[in-house]
Amino acid sequence: MSFVFHGTRLLVREADLGLPDEAAVRNLELDPQRLQAVGVLDGQYCQAAWIDDEGLVPPGYALRGLRSLFGEFDDARLGVAARACQIAEWARTHRFCGACGSGTVLATGERCFKCVNCGHMAYPRISPAMMVLIRDGDKVLLALHTQSAVKRFVPLAGFLEAGESVEEAVHREVFEEVGLRVHNLRYFGSQSWPFPHSLMIAFTADYLDGDIRTDPNEIAEARWFGPGDTWPERVPHVSISSMLVDSHRPPGH
Repeated sequence: MSFVFHGTRLLVREADLGLPDEAAVRNLELDPQRLQAVGVLDGQYCQAAWIDDEGLVPPGYALRGLRSLFGEFDDARLGVAARACQIAEWARTHRFCGACGSGTVLATGERCFKCVNCGHMAYPRISPAMMVLIRDGDKVLLALHTQSAVKRFVPLAGFLEAGESVEEAVHREVFEEVGLRVHNLRYFGSQSWPFPHSLMIAFTADYLDGDIRTDPNEIAEARWFGPGDTWPERVPHVSISSMLVDSHRPPGH
């Protein structure tokens, strides 16, 4: 089973969103180094690969962004596709050493590219990011993120900086983005998120003090949602963001 990407778009059959069969993959004439092991799905070996030229897409196939496949793929297939996307992008961008520019080869026994010249080792990149739902009594704070591809009110989120703990990042991001202080952080859950290579680590926190003061570079709008308000539309539980919101959604909302 092959997950073939052009950038972050997956090659699928137009008729049924199926993955390319063995004949279609052979016809792409991919360099063997472009084929990376991913795991097993429904008893079948899975591999990730990529193409550089969109013109290689065979008749009857199309390239689809992973977001557009939410609700189309079941959770298991979507999870493997997300993993394959990150592995393919890692392999594509680490054919050469980032330290000296020489070629790389796969290291033995681990998922790592090793420079043939200086020995520099490059593992798949994982970027941890915090997410937090702030609570104040029966209200929660949701925000419209300026740069988000999804224009919907969601919990606050942001990437960790070097040297930070996840908890420190929560306090920093909350203050920077909306000018509030929080306490009583509680872990909610985590999720791998391939946009582009994140690990989302979600918390709840209680409001401590401050007035909402948004950073327009990050937040278009932030406000409290309570039982008497119109809440954001429910979405399928593909993301930990939707699960976090729905765990605090009032009955009937």
